[in-house]
Amino acid sequence: MTTTAIADNVIQLPRRQAAPIATDGHLADADLDRWANRLARLLLGRGATAGARIALAVDAATEAIVAEAAVRKIGAVPVAVADDEFVFGAYLGITTRSDRPELTDVVDWLVLDDRSTLQRYLVSSDAPLSTADLRAVS
Repeated sequence: MTTTAIADNVIQLPRRQAAPIATDGHLADADLDRWANRLARLLLGRGATAGARIALAVDAATEAIVAEAAVRKIGAVPVAVADDEFVFGAYLGITTRSDRPELTDVVDWLVLDDRSTLQRYLVSSDAPLSTADLRAVS
């Protein structure tokens, strides 16, 4: 016997998209959350901790929103960087290849569109951060 109807006890979930949906400058909450979880794990892997100041030198709107959300997820403090401005107390930062040449070398920059960053980003989990994730770097 072949069944073609969907069982009534199955909840149909919307299809997951490969990229976040940005409409009129807005990013879908679920996509923002997943992207920020991945980026937060990369930051934790580089030694970011709660309370740390993390410099943000990201011009693209979507990437800037995700970067700030990731920083906040780990309890760190996002600090905007304007051009070559040095951000006091930031030892880690997030930027892109186009902005990196103008930035100080005092900060350890995570370059979002760098091939190695993208590879690590794409294989990291987008699951919510757990207490264990956050404690692992404490």
